Amino acid sequence: MIDLSGKVVLVTGTAGAIGNGIALRFADAGARVVRHRGLEDGDLRTSARRVVDDAFARHGRLDAVVNNAGIQPVEPLPDMTSAQWQSVVDANLTAPFAVTQAAVAHLPAGGSVTHIASIEGTHPAPGHAHYAVSKAGLIMHARAAALEYGARGIRVNTVSPGLIARPDVEQSWPEGVARWRAAAPLTRLGTPEDIGNACVFLASDLATWITGHDLVVDGGVTAHPTW
Repeated sequence: MIDLSGKVVLVTGTAGAIGNGIALRFADAGARVVRHRGLEDGDLRTSARRVVDDAFARHGRLDAVVNNAGIQPVEPLPDMTSAQWQSVVDANLTAPFAVTQAAVAHLPAGGSVTHIASIEGTHPAPGHAHYAVSKAGLIMHARAAALEYGARGIRVNTVSPGLIARPDVEQSWPEGVARWRAAAPLTRLGTPEDIGNACVFLASDLATWITGHDLVVDGGVTAHPTW
């Protein structure tokens, strides 16, 4: 078990299953977790500095940040409005940029930032153009941030989940789940804890020479041939 005792970690978007799973895995590893619940806590584009500064003030330190908060609406690209596009980019890309920029003022050398991206950042799905583009941008933001913050000893990476189980997914999308199971070498859907484990690893001393990397956690589905 990775030991993060004494470390303070801010996780955004913990009202959802993935964010909650990430927070629980950090707590299991001994970290003190500051939970940003989600959209009800305010627009992270404008509240990022307050959220980060409050986390630091509460505990006197901040060692890691996980940018998990985001949205995933479905809208065909030909029908998508500029407002629909912008709302996804704001939530999924601009907000993590703002949180990361605010966090760097407090993170020590050895600190880390992890963005929750998606396999759709490289493999888009119909109706998810705005989502896929925002996640592709998030992967590139991590690489750019790794380049520019590396001199401070701060690492920035992404975790790209595949399909994660939730209570209603088998009933609401049975054909998609069946296709996923058929394509994924490990045959199952992921769990929030699978994503949490990856985030804990990237924030730990086991990953001190890993930065600018996209860690895909998808049961091997992107290894499946598409032809």
